[in-house]
Formats: sequence, structure tokens, C-alpha cells
Amino acid sequence: MIDVLIVDDDRIVRDSMKIILSMDKDINVVGTCSNGDEAYEFCRHNKVELVLMDIRMPVCDGVLGTKKIMQTFGNIKVIILTTFDDDHYIVDALKNGASGYLLKNISPDSIIDAIKVVHNGSMLIHPDIASKVTGLLTQQQELDLSCHSISESETQIIKLIADGYSNKEIAEKMYLSEGTVKNKISDILDKLNLRDRTQIAIYYLKGGRIE
Repeated sequence: MIDVLIVDDDRIVRDSMKIILSMDKDINVVGTCSNGDEAYEFCRHNKVELVLMDIRMPVCDGVLGTKKIMQTFGNIKVIILTTFDDDHYIVDALKNGASGYLLKNISPDSIIDAIKVVHNGSMLIHPDIASKVTGLLTQQQELDLSCHSISESETQIIKLIADGYSNKEIAEKMYLSEGTVKNKISDILDKLNLRDRTQIAIYYLKGGRIE
């Protein structure tokens, strides 16, 4: 069972999402909160594995709420779920450690699938904004990873992970086997002293820093 916390300032959305998620046998909705501060306090006193977080909320929005949770509970995954596809929110939420960014117009089944994908350690970005994230990333100064002995192909994999591609999709784009991609990701983690794919994406988004 995946212990999920729902965070949204709209009670109808919270209650509806709870009903939808509770229908899946692999998901346990442990609670609901109306802002980022409430979510942080809930995580302090309860077992939470994944937070489904709205962006625009009073008191403490989803960007700051994600930051507070990730700084204290590095093992908790956060998926941003919102109706807004604002550039500022996309980048800031991901920089603060969010593992996924979805728009609320996706189907309930897609939200459930996203929770399972992110819980298993992958990043997930809604297709409608994936290209936007890619554009924002290309505006950044290219990282110099030569000091870490990162090869050109490994750098490409890092960029694709940050863009939200799965191992299978990376393998297809780079004409490699999925096993080779997994091995290269393991090498990247070792060379950069990172824990998982999410940290690789954050490392790239933050310009070569993990805080």
C-alpha cells in the first residue's frame, strides 16, 4: 500500500480525490490538508510516502510546501497536481524536489498510475508541459560535468531524466538497450554521489547542486 496525503485548498477537490484514490487497492489515503503548512505538520506526525500537492493555496502554497517537506523528509515523494501550467511554478516545484508535475485535466486512472510510477522512483511530467520544461532547461547554462568523468552519452541521459523520460523511453531515443540505460544511470549515480533518478533530475535543474 502507498500511503498518500492529499493537499488542496478546495474541499470538494480533496474529498473527490480521496474517493477516487481509495478505489485503488494499492493506495491508502492517510489524510487531507488545505495548505503546505498543514501538510508539513501532518508529515511530522504520520507515515506518508507520497504527497499529492496543489500549487496555489493560501497560507503556504505548493511550491513552498514541497520545499519544507523535502528538506525534512527526503524519503517522501511529492507530485504537483494543478490547473496552472505557469513556467515559474513548474521550475520552482521541480527545483524544490517534486517528483512529478501533473495538470488536473488528466483522468483519474492517469493520476493513480502517476502515483505508482513516482512511488517506484521515477519522475513524471504531464505531456502538455514536458516540452515547456525542455525549453526552460535548454535556456540554462550547460553543465560542465567533465570533472565528474561524465561522458557525453551519460550527460544526454541526465537531460532526458530531467525531462521526465522513463528508462524505456530513454533507451528508444538513444538506440540503447534498457539494461544499458540502467547500467549507465547506476554509473551516473556513483559518479555524482546521488541516491536516485529524482536526485539526478534535481541536480540538473539546479545547475549541478543538491542541497
